[in-house]
Amino acid sequence: MVDSQVVLNGQTFAYTFYAIAIILLMLWFGYKVTKSGKTNQVSSTLFYSFVALLIVMGVSLHIVTYHTIPWASMDLNRKELKADKAFDINIQDHKFFLPAEKLVIQVDDKVMFNVTSSDLTYGFGLFRSDHSMVFQMQVIPGHLNDILWKFDKPGVYTIRSTEYSGPKGAQMILKDVVEVVAKQ
Repeated sequence: MVDSQVVLNGQTFAYTFYAIAIILLMLWFGYKVTKSGKTNQVSSTLFYSFVALLIVMGVSLHIVTYHTIPWASMDLNRKELKADKAFDINIQDHKFFLPAEKLVIQVDDKVMFNVTSSDLTYGFGLFRSDHSMVFQMQVIPGHLNDILWKFDKPGVYTIRSTEYSGPKGAQMILKDVVEVVAKQ
């Protein structure tokens, strides 16, 4: 599974390049049509060639980046996948209730996080030590709220609520409670 930080960096670069290409096309077009004299016309062949190129680039970006999304293949094939480990987590009164003090996972294990809420809508997010997010989901009372994730390298993670649930929601942080260890 591709690390979500790698995906974010790649998409930032690709879409920045794409946006710059679009802006340059608009500037060029604006310059050509506002310039005085006979050269103020834009060749329709050249203009539509650039537009076609941008369309091909945009569609290609979406197709290429779709396959880099870490959770896409797991979601598409979820019926055939079996979790190696499952954790049932409850949230109530702005507190997480974990099945153990520390959730220990081995590298390359597929883990199912089953999260329920007894009162409000909360968020369930897993964060790296640099505070970047690995994944998150919304936890709605009375609904199935689960996420299947495969951890591909060791690390220690923090659980946080990622949904506004009132002023107390900002304090919903469990530091370093998920530990991914190398296979033994």
